[in-house]
Amino acid sequence: MRETKQAPATPGQRAAMHEMMAAFEAFKGANDARLAEIEKKAAADTLLEEKVARIDQAVSGAQARLDRMASEARRPELTGTAVPVTAPESKAAWDGYLKSGAAPRGDWGLELKAGLSSASNSAGYVVPPETERAIERRLMAASPMREIATVRTVGAGVFKKPVSTAGIASGWVAETAARPETDPATLALLEFPAADLYASPAATQNLLDDALVDLDEWLAGEVEDAFAAQETTAFVTGDGTNKPKGFLSYTTVADASQAWGEIGYVASGQAGAFASSNPTDKLIDLVYAPKAQYRPNGRFVMNRKTVSAVRKFKDGEGNYIWQPAARIGDSSSLLGYPVTEIETMPDIAANSLSIAFGDFQRGYLIVDRAGVRVLRDPYSAKPYVLFYTTKRVGGGVQNFDAIKVMKFAAS
Repeated sequence: MRETKQAPATPGQRAAMHEMMAAFEAFKGANDARLAEIEKKAAADTLLEEKVARIDQAVSGAQARLDRMASEARRPELTGTAVPVTAPESKAAWDGYLKSGAAPRGDWGLELKAGLSSASNSAGYVVPPETERAIERRLMAASPMREIATVRTVGAGVFKKPVSTAGIASGWVAETAARPETDPATLALLEFPAADLYASPAATQNLLDDALVDLDEWLAGEVEDAFAAQETTAFVTGDGTNKPKGFLSYTTVADASQAWGEIGYVASGQAGAFASSNPTDKLIDLVYAPKAQYRPNGRFVMNRKTVSAVRKFKDGEGNYIWQPAARIGDSSSLLGYPVTEIETMPDIAANSLSIAFGDFQRGYLIVDRAGVRVLRDPYSAKPYVLFYTTKRVGGGVQNFDAIKVMKFAAS
């Protein structure tokens, strides 16, 4: 077995980890006092509630800093054997196009793409592999769904995947008994169309002329936030029309009645809230809703407000069920399973689907159409130069048994 070594923590990471642990210890002390007050007087003092909320915000902030450091550390290197090397003349042609709009010669390796805007004389170019890789690695670090789902790069506009919704029948027979024909597997064809995602970062001509500016990294950095925010929202709640279909947009039914094409849910026990007594029990029910093969790689997905709510819960032995990461690069955990915070998950409300659990790598598929296209526009926002950048992305649930959600309802 190959040994995997973890890079030593930086001083900044160690300081952030120390801040996280200190904040959580303070939170536990304040929350324990709040719970004791509630048990004694049936209500907690207002000042004590405010103290718990204030320390909880400090814990959330420290956790966010740790998560950001971990994401930056996980960013893959831009160089490597997996990334094709652009020929020097192609790289020079690309830089020339970004800086001045100069049209590259046809034999310099840049692919021309017409029709990127409505102008009849407009055209754009497919970015070189290094630039595309820079955009991909930044999206991987900025998009929490890309970190936990399966990401596949395809060459077609629609990715079609056959899946087996019911396995092949089998049975036991005696040595000389007849072998009757068994029923074949039931197959379904899932389609994941790629939709256009665009952004128009702006630059001054002085920036473009600066020889010290890495234009590939500049472009990747400019589109990172815009692409990541739009993608994350679509992967969670997108309706599938000109965008990916989010896992919360599929039909949800009580888990006991769930069929292929539907997402099963576990009720929280109370409308718009956790059950008033033993709320942890419903979280345990959610963990055991997926079949056993999906739990080893299972994780919780929720937004920071929901994390703040479950952070106060204890198990039957008085231990907090939420725990901060034990090492740099790890995630915080809930009931022993990692937690991924995605801000586009809904807040807790009546009938909301605010918590998801499952193996998202097996459950959700993100499809990237190969090729990022850029159209240089020096006219629309003078004196700035706009770079109309498009990328085709699709996504949807590929295994409906691997993801379950909690519905905040009585049943």
